[in-house]
Amino acid sequence: MLRICRLRGVEKPRTSSGFILVGYSSPSQPGIMRDLNLSLAEYSVFGSILTIGAMLGAIVSGTVADRVGRRSAMAISDLLCILGYLLITFSQNSWWLDIGRLSTGCGIGLLSYVVPVYISEITPKNLRGGFATVNQFMICCGASLAYVLGTFITWRTLAIIGVAPCLLQLVGLLVIPESPRWLARFGHLGEFEAALQKLRGKGNDICDEAAEIKDFTEKFQHLPKSKMLDLFQKDYIHAVTVGVGLMVLQQFGGVNAICFYASEIFVSAGFSSGSTGMLAMVAVQIPMTGLGVLLMDKSGRRPLLMVSAAGTCLGCLLVGFSFLAKEGHWGKDLNIWLALTGILIFGGSFSLGMGGIPWVIMSEIFPINMKGAAGSLVTLVSWLGSWIVSYAFNFLLVWNSYVVFVERLVPETKGRTLEEIQASMSSSLTSPFHK
Repeated sequence: MLRICRLRGVEKPRTSSGFILVGYSSPSQPGIMRDLNLSLAEYSVFGSILTIGAMLGAIVSGTVADRVGRRSAMAISDLLCILGYLLITFSQNSWWLDIGRLSTGCGIGLLSYVVPVYISEITPKNLRGGFATVNQFMICCGASLAYVLGTFITWRTLAIIGVAPCLLQLVGLLVIPESPRWLARFGHLGEFEAALQKLRGKGNDICDEAAEIKDFTEKFQHLPKSKMLDLFQKDYIHAVTVGVGLMVLQQFGGVNAICFYASEIFVSAGFSSGSTGMLAMVAVQIPMTGLGVLLMDKSGRRPLLMVSAAGTCLGCLLVGFSFLAKEGHWGKDLNIWLALTGILIFGGSFSLGMGGIPWVIMSEIFPINMKGAAGSLVTLVSWLGSWIVSYAFNFLLVWNSYVVFVERLVPETKGRTLEEIQASMSSSLTSPFHK
C-alpha cells in the first residue's frame, strides 16, 4: 500500500502492495486443499510457483522501469497482483489457482526492484536509508497480517482483501511525482526540476542538488545503451559483486528455510505445536524491523549488516545445539528453549539488517545508465536464491560468511549522494565526488 507522508519536506512512499501474498499460502493451505480437492503435490506447485513468477518479473524489472518510468512500472505491478488475486479468488481448479499465483509473483518480482530504486532516487542522502527500509517494514507487516487473518477468514476472502492495498497504491501513484533522476536521464528537464521541487517542498533551494544530478547524469548520456554483459566490465564489476553477493548471502543464510519450516522446527525440537513459536516470531520481527528503520541513517549500513549477520549466525548455532540437546538428553526442556531462542534471534537479527539493507544498497550503488540491467540481475539472483533455499532446507549446514563479505567489499553509503556512491564504485569516473 502506498501512502504519501510529508517528512522534512520529502514525500515518503510506503509500500506493501502485493507482498501480503508472501504470507498467504501458509494459513490458506488446509482450506484450498479441501475446497479444490488438491493433493499435497498440487498445493506445493501453488506455493512454490510464486518464486517462479517473481524470477520472471525480476528479469524484465529493470527494462520496464527504465522504459516506462518508476511510477508506471509500479502501476503495472499492481495490475498483475490484482489480476492474480482475482484469479485465485474465483478459481475452481488448480490451473486458475496456479496462473493467479504466477501473475502475482510476476508483480512482486517487478515491485521488489522498482520500489527500492524509486525511494532511493527521490530521497535526500540523510534520510534515504531509513525511507528505503520502511519498504521492508511494510513487507514484514503485510506478511504477518496475512498469517493472522488467515486463521480467521476463508482463503477466498483473504485473496479479495489482498486486492485492497494494490488499488490504494494505484490511486496513490496518481499524485506522487516521477523520479527526478529518471526524468533527468531522459531529458525531461522541466519536469525534473518540478518533481524535485515538489519532493523537497516549496521554498527549499534545490539548485545545488539539481546541478549535481544533471552533471552526473550528463556523464552517461554519450555512453552506449547498457546491456547485461556490460555489467562485467571493469567499471562496474565492484558494484555487481557487492549487489549480487549481498543477495546471495541474504538468501543462502537460510532465511526462507527458517520462515517456511519454522513450525516443523519447533515441533521437531519438542514443542507440542508450532503456533506459539510462529506468533513469537511475528512479535519479534516487526519491532526489530522498525528498529532497523530508525538506525539505518544513524549507525550506517555496514555496522547494521555485520551485527545482523553475527546474530543470524548465533541463531543458527543455537537451533543446531537444540537438536544436539534433544539427542543427548542434556536437560529437561533445554532443547525447546534453545530452539525458540535460536529462531527468535535469527528472525530478529535478519529483520534488523540483512532483510532490508541489501535492497537499499542495490538501489544506491549502480549508476543511472546501468540500473536497469543491474537491477534485473540482482533481483533475479535474490528470487532464484529464495527458490533454491526453499527446496534445499540446508540452512544449518551453511557457514555464515556474511560478516567477512561486508567487511571486505561493501561500501558505506550513509550520508552520501547517489552520485558520490556510484563514482566511488568505478575507478574510471573522474568526478569531484570520487573518494
